This record gives sequence, C-alpha cells and structure tokens, in this order.
Amino acid sequence: MKTMTCQQLGGPCDLAHSGATADEVIKAQDRHLKAAVAAGDTAHDEAAAAMKGRWRNPIKAMGWYNATKKAFADLPEN
Repeated sequence: MKTMTCQQLGGPCDLAHSGATADEVIKAQDRHLKAAVAAGDTAHDEAAAAMKGRWRNPIKAMGWYNATKKAFADLPEN
C-alpha cells in the first residue's frame, strides 16, 4: 500500500488516499473530489473541474496520468 494526498494529486487538501496501485489512488481522489463538491466545499471546485476536464484532451490527460503513476511508483510502501 502507498499513500498520496489530495494535494499531491492536484487538490487543495491533505486528505490521504491509500491503495495498492496508482489507479486505486486516482479513483479515490476522483470520489473525494466529487463528494467534496457535492457537499458544497468550494475549495475543491477547481480540482474537480480539472479532473473532469482533463479527459477532453487525451494527450494532456495521459501526461498527467503517467506522471501520477511515476510519482506513485516512487513512493515508499506504507
């Protein structure tokens, strides 16, 4: 298991997301952003919009995805 924070994934807070793979952590971040925005947390609006809009530009999205996977791989195990 490895852990990345919301902030490490482009968000505004220090909430920790743990998972065995980068994809698990990315999915946890996506759920967190959606829940925060739904709860009225405007601090997460920009990050949620970026996450949602990222996939409109596949080349840019893959750059972010690959960089996030590398950052995850470079983390020590919990």
